[in-house]
Amino acid sequence: MFLIDSSGWIEFFTNGPLASEYAKYLKDFTKIITPTIVLYEVYKKIKKERTEEDALLAVSLINKTSIMQLSESIALSAADLSLKYLLPMADAIVYATALEKDCKVITSDTHFEGLERVIFI
Repeated sequence: MFLIDSSGWIEFFTNGPLASEYAKYLKDFTKIITPTIVLYEVYKKIKKERTEEDALLAVSLINKTSIMQLSESIALSAADLSLKYLLPMADAIVYATALEKDCKVITSDTHFEGLERVIFI
């Protein structure tokens, strides 16, 4: 199982320089989990830089993955991880979700660099 961070989805949808690296992890949506905070970040960024239609298209594709709601256990774990690793709130939620669901985070966000269970692109 994998968790594609917002940076990966945005790179993929905008055909950025690392899009093909992320595409390798996007072949089977049944193996991907997505925290709702990632939906927020991807929708906002694509709508801001492109169009609402592009943002909704991205969300419809992401919705083919397993969407994970923010639970109490993930929220508390995220707070602890934020304090321990100085992670911003959204990144801490992403990381806590990945740890709770026993999957790897695929990302290019430097906040995750060096953390366990992270594949840094």
